[in-house]
Amino acid sequence: MRRRLRKVAPKHGLATVITCAFDHRTRMLPFIFADTRMAPAGVRAIGSAMVDAGFEKTRIVLQQWNRHFRPSRMQLEGRIPDVFMVSSMAMHEAPCKALIRDARRIDPAHRPLIIAGGSYTSYEPFKAFNSDPGDPYSPDIAVTGEEFVLLNLLEVLLSVRASTEPMRSAFRRARDSGALDDVPGLVYARGDRDRVAEELVDTGIQRLVADLDELPHPVLGYRLLEPPSRRATLGPQSLPAHRVRRHSPISSIVMTFGCKFACPYCPIPAYNQRQFRTKSPERIADEMYRLGAEYGHRFFFGTDDNFFNDRKRTLDIVETLARAEFDGSRLRDKARWYTEVTVHDTLKMKEHLPLVHEAGCRALWLGVEDLTATLIKKGQNVDKTTEVFHRLRDAGICPMPMMMHHDAQPLYTWRNDYGLLNQIKLLRKAGAISIQILMLVPSAGSKWYEQTYTSGQVFDRIGGRRIEPYMHDGNYVIASHHHRPWRKQLNLMAGYLYFYNVLWMLVALLRRKTKLGDKPAGMQLVGILGVTQNLRRTLGWAFRLMFGKIERLTEPPSSQIPIRSVEGGRASHAPPVVSLTIEPSPPRDRAGERLGQAGQATLAATHRR
Repeated sequence: MRRRLRKVAPKHGLATVITCAFDHRTRMLPFIFADTRMAPAGVRAIGSAMVDAGFEKTRIVLQQWNRHFRPSRMQLEGRIPDVFMVSSMAMHEAPCKALIRDARRIDPAHRPLIIAGGSYTSYEPFKAFNSDPGDPYSPDIAVTGEEFVLLNLLEVLLSVRASTEPMRSAFRRARDSGALDDVPGLVYARGDRDRVAEELVDTGIQRLVADLDELPHPVLGYRLLEPPSRRATLGPQSLPAHRVRRHSPISSIVMTFGCKFACPYCPIPAYNQRQFRTKSPERIADEMYRLGAEYGHRFFFGTDDNFFNDRKRTLDIVETLARAEFDGSRLRDKARWYTEVTVHDTLKMKEHLPLVHEAGCRALWLGVEDLTATLIKKGQNVDKTTEVFHRLRDAGICPMPMMMHHDAQPLYTWRNDYGLLNQIKLLRKAGAISIQILMLVPSAGSKWYEQTYTSGQVFDRIGGRRIEPYMHDGNYVIASHHHRPWRKQLNLMAGYLYFYNVLWMLVALLRRKTKLGDKPAGMQLVGILGVTQNLRRTLGWAFRLMFGKIERLTEPPSSQIPIRSVEGGRASHAPPVVSLTIEPSPPRDRAGERLGQAGQATLAATHRR
């Protein structure tokens, strides 16, 4: 596919702008500071794929850096782009829709093809479309898969496009002929002259790339970043290579995908189709070297779901990173990397943790969730977690626990370890350097998703204020059966204040003559600064929970628009519960005859997970 696209790319000369939607109201612990200091992997991967396929006229705009960017005013190399893409997480839905809405203000004769993607469309793509003619924020098409789904889409569109034809025109012809229906991982709209989406067509679940070495090299994406500015327009040039490190000192890097655990609150297993995928050790070492050589990157955050998931593969990677040499210098002397693991798998790797440190690893984020395993069991308990933390510190690796607070967990308990503060105290004594505390919220694609709604756990409005998408980041209590949910909100604040405070920063400074050096004190300072934002943003919500009337939802989100599969049956990405009745569709010739009347079948759509 990549070779075929490289052959046709010069003929078409596409200009593309890729935007990462970002809601600045999410800027608080545990995301603050890193959220603007690390170019997101998703948009950078799409940009790398575009350049790798021969589409050099590509620019990546991060709303983290370019808050005032307006698609309606964008021009790339003196012209309106042919394609405009928006990548978003679900909690950044509001700015995502605002970007698409603004892009649709461009004169239809010159408007680019609008594509929505990211985790926002991976699970609930129907949310990106709207049937209201008074508020047109729908994209032309949503990509529910990874970068090769996008490239597959472009290959189909370019196969029917004349050299100077608008991409939207080529898209409509490909859509109406059924040419897109053989590309799994797409959801597109059909309607009256594209003004209103009358129905959605779902081409199915994406096909995954098994060998991650086939992914385009990440070094390509950093060449495309729009320089930070307060302008509404694009700059004349992308961010120079020597300035990339200044604005993005941490580089995200894909090493593995997947996790053996099937936690009911987590959508990761469904997304990865229960597979564990990895890059070769040599490719990972090459990426770290090239990113360091071209942009000066020394710090790398692995986008792993569970890096220690497969012991043999993990050892192959760390052994290679420990001995890799480039230009006469050892990689381990220049590269420092961090990633996510579980307590269970870290315990299995305990004898090899010194080797992991030797390979350049300096911190591991561990999904502790709940030390007593009351919420979820992943092989963790107090003794195992304490042993793992001690082993990590002895090896010179910072343990960074991630916790989940839930209805049944009190703030403090007497003579047992169930309370939130009890567990934070145990983790701190065991050597935790930082801490992440989030409240359970409904997560699309997870096993618990539908149940949280049908049980009446999810809030709709509090004191007349509707729950907004940015509040689904785990920092706000938006789903709870607790009779006093404001206590859960205050518990989150108390937990952070108990861990991050001036006293413990002073203690960390006094104990800095260890293998971890000044890192514990440094993380205390970051946490103290970060928790001020949590207090500023969520304290008012606690009072609203305390005094406001709580209105609850009883059904998961549904689609405003009928959604069907290519064959006319139930759609793979349909909402969990929906009942729609529309007239049957006439058969379509697979050779490419125009599809008849749109929107046809009787369906009771459910998740195909």
